Amino acid sequence: MSAVIVETPRAARPVEVEAAVLDIVENALRNARFEMDAVVLRTAMSPGIREQHDAFPLIADRLGRMVAGQFGSFIDGFLSAYEGTVEEGDVFFTSDPYACDGAISHANDWLVLLPIYHQHALVGWAAMFGHMSDVGGKVPGSLPTDAVSIHEEGVIVPPVKLFRNGKLDQQLLDTVLNQVRLPSWNRADLNAVLASCRTAETRVRELCDRFGVDTYLSTLDLLLERNKQAMAKLFRQVVPETPVTFEDFVDDDGRGEGPFRIRCTLWRDGDRVVLDFAGTSDQADGSINFLLNENVLRMFFGVYTIMAVDPLILFNDGFYPLVDVRIPEGSLLKPRRPAAISCRTHALGRLFDVLAGLLGQCQPDFLCAAGFSSSPHLMYSGSDRTGKWFQLYQIGFGGVPARPVGDGFDGHSMWPSFTNVPNEYLEAYYPLRIEAYESVPDSGGAGRHRGGNGIRMAYRFLEPGEVSIHDDRWFTKPWGVLGGEPGRRGTKILERADGSRQVVPAKCDRVAVRPGDLLHFVTWGGGGWGDPLERDPEQVRHDVERGLVTVEGARGYGVVLTGGDVDTDATRRLRAELAGTRRDLPRFNRGGTLEELTQRCLTETGLAPPREPSRARGRQEPTATPTRATRTPAGPERVRAAGPEPRPALSPLEALVHHIARQVTAR
Repeated sequence: MSAVIVETPRAARPVEVEAAVLDIVENALRNARFEMDAVVLRTAMSPGIREQHDAFPLIADRLGRMVAGQFGSFIDGFLSAYEGTVEEGDVFFTSDPYACDGAISHANDWLVLLPIYHQHALVGWAAMFGHMSDVGGKVPGSLPTDAVSIHEEGVIVPPVKLFRNGKLDQQLLDTVLNQVRLPSWNRADLNAVLASCRTAETRVRELCDRFGVDTYLSTLDLLLERNKQAMAKLFRQVVPETPVTFEDFVDDDGRGEGPFRIRCTLWRDGDRVVLDFAGTSDQADGSINFLLNENVLRMFFGVYTIMAVDPLILFNDGFYPLVDVRIPEGSLLKPRRPAAISCRTHALGRLFDVLAGLLGQCQPDFLCAAGFSSSPHLMYSGSDRTGKWFQLYQIGFGGVPARPVGDGFDGHSMWPSFTNVPNEYLEAYYPLRIEAYESVPDSGGAGRHRGGNGIRMAYRFLEPGEVSIHDDRWFTKPWGVLGGEPGRRGTKILERADGSRQVVPAKCDRVAVRPGDLLHFVTWGGGGWGDPLERDPEQVRHDVERGLVTVEGARGYGVVLTGGDVDTDATRRLRAELAGTRRDLPRFNRGGTLEELTQRCLTETGLAPPREPSRARGRQEPTATPTRATRTPAGPERVRAAGPEPRPALSPLEALVHHIARQVTAR
């Protein structure tokens, strides 16, 4: 059963639309979408939404197809699953991913959907979801890394009417807010999301008043059709009919098992593109599962293609019929209820790396390295000396992958619109000091274009409390391409006030901290692109001058610096020496097979490697899939002659990890 739309019937009358009107409506909707963002940023209370912009708006036509937004339409999943009526004055609210076919992907995302009526007829939708800093559950922040069921992850609100005929259901709201640790934040953030949807409603009604409903709706149809035609042409250019396959891994499930494969095969059948995830690992016991809505994946694929090939195309949902998505039931990307899904960000981030590997094989000129990879989270909570509860939720940044057109960004978010939380804000509102916030030199993979560096944040805790960490890429590395080196892994090191040190897992909860403890929160770098020996020595010198590469790291590019300047003769000799000793450079450089990474894991990371999943995870894998010891990406593997890269000197942080690992091994 699906939702029933209650409205005053009106005959659909498609009309011709002048080009000027098309441009005016298109830009008005774009501006309304950004106005939605502005409303949220000015009225939300939590740092995750107010400071880091973790909220995603959209404006859709009456069928729920996005005409302006960022994350793609999630209204279709809601309409197909909701059993009830949609009436003028209603506002819908849900936080249950399973009840809306993954329209949202974990319980922290609170989704508001507002049907837009004009003269008592449905003309569109406004919607937004935002990540709430806490929704109850077993740990502060509601992202338990050891959960095995969604019921451990906080309050789960099925699709309900928050407003009915324009009237707020106060009892419903009070009941929901009673389940969370920071009800004032949740109330403010929810009101902010609602206000943004009201803003979009006003702008759409103004367009209907100005141009007439028939012209407005006909304009949306034209915008969607124009996008479909443009994307069809684009897909024919960049997606081959011959299938290509790529795979990457989520390191572990927070319970010690892993890695978990995300495998996708891409091909084109006429104008339709097929994305088939057969061979993806079965759902995990832990909370890394990602209930992936097919329309969301269509948007990811379309946006990635647009940005790689033709950034001038304005994306909307018009091209969705051109993309066929096949995700096995019971897999990591389509778990069955009540699988835990709170920490799905790692699989979400890895999808972008997989898409890069697929499209890069289709069009080598567009091949990017890996580096988005994940979205690091830190939660710090407790009661201060006055007895007041504090709770920090912060998203960290990592290295962006190198690209055919240039270096990756240093210390950037997986999502382009995200910004960092200012250190002054953190120190003003939480009992901590930020003692370092800096790029990690040499953490970006070396290449003709350098991968973006990760960052190190050093948190000095001033009050007793608990820390939760939610990250990945500690076991596998963000791979480099076309001879580029992989980026460095992330690591988390806790220095106790008593002088002891420990390597903290990338996924953990309930880590007790005391005043004076110092957490080094270090994120991964992006992979490099192209042969490092082809990078301009002057650019390497400039990187060293800016503190992005060390003098020793410059030797990985074959560049010798003396007194801060390039030693031209020594550089020429070193590059000739390195080129003469290397083997072929791989198209994809993962830094070793899974078996090799497993053997070196404790020494290199200070942590034991993940265990193979303890139970059979289902589907028979394609016979062409390599074994654990030899697994490599599909497609040609060699691009040019060269040999093993010199082992770079250890940074002080890496030396500390190795020192701790040796102590652990000795014990």
